[in-house]
Amino acid sequence: MKLVIAIIQPHRLEAVKAELYKREVNLLTVSEVLGHGRQKGIAEVYRGVKETGNLLKKIRLEIAVNDNFVEPTVEAICKGARTGETGDGKIFILPLERCVRIRTGEEGREAIG
Repeated sequence: MKLVIAIIQPHRLEAVKAELYKREVNLLTVSEVLGHGRQKGIAEVYRGVKETGNLLKKIRLEIAVNDNFVEPTVEAICKGARTGETGDGKIFILPLERCVRIRTGEEGREAIG
C-alpha cells in the first residue's frame, strides 16, 4: 500500500480527477494549500504598485492505493496536471503502513478498496 501525495495547480483539478476516474482511482482527499516551488511566488500590480507574494494557491491530493494502482495513479496525475509551465506540481509516493476502514474494521488492501 502507498500514499500518493500530489501538489497541483487549482485549475487542473477537474482534469486530474477525470484522468483518475478513467483509471478507476476513485478515492481521494483534496485540500487547498499555499506554497511555492522554483517560481518563488508571483508579482502582481495592485493599484499601480508592484507587490510580490511568496505563497501561491495550490491543491493537495492525497490518494491511498494498493501497490498495483501506484503507476496508473501517477500517470493520471501527470496527464491531467501537466501544462508544461513552471509550477505544474510534484508527486510524492510514501509507504502506507496501515489502513483501517472505520465502519467495518477492515484493514489493509480491503480497507482501501
